[in-house]
Amino acid sequence: MQIQLQQLVPVPLRDKLEQRKSDIWNTSVTFNKGEWVKIKAPSGTGKTTLVHTLYKLRDDYEGAVSWGGKSLRNYRPAETAALRQQTVSIIFQDMRLFPNLTARENIELKRVLTAPPYYEATVIDAMAEKLQVAHVLNQRAGLCSYGEQQRIAIIRALVQPFEWLVMDEPFSHLDHNNAGKAAELIATECTKRKAGFILTDLDEDTHFAYTRNLLL
Repeated sequence: MQIQLQQLVPVPLRDKLEQRKSDIWNTSVTFNKGEWVKIKAPSGTGKTTLVHTLYKLRDDYEGAVSWGGKSLRNYRPAETAALRQQTVSIIFQDMRLFPNLTARENIELKRVLTAPPYYEATVIDAMAEKLQVAHVLNQRAGLCSYGEQQRIAIIRALVQPFEWLVMDEPFSHLDHNNAGKAAELIATECTKRKAGFILTDLDEDTHFAYTRNLLL
């Protein structure tokens, strides 16, 4: 599914972005299925705002965001739910885990959203082993470290179907070694599904073979 942004400007940032050159804001850009896109986003330029807009969590913007040729503003609630279950998965910067559920239960909530589930439950254990968080799967998420929570959030995003993976600073709490393992898992899953991703971060990196590098 193609993603199109047309003259997109977040209203709260309109004045701040007016004099700034951007590859995203106030221009037309199209992301084609399968692209691996890095968006370098200095602090205060709307990185999280963009991610939340793409996921239809906010609509305080001028311009248009379209998924599959249809404006997000015209998506009915049931269509939005289907988009999030089948087409787009997300890794939030603040993780958004349920603190009183175990790490496994947080992942399982996403895995069983579709019928039948995209993956068997055993895949959770395999991914957790790869990212070295198997030992916290049955622990309440709120008791896990930020690095453990971030890896759990990554696994949660990968166990559902998707054509696009949207990531907001997905490795911000991980050291170089763990970030590398997480990036390898993400690349494997995206390659397997011929899926694209949009990743926002503050700095340059070499985690992926990006097809495009843009400046927010």
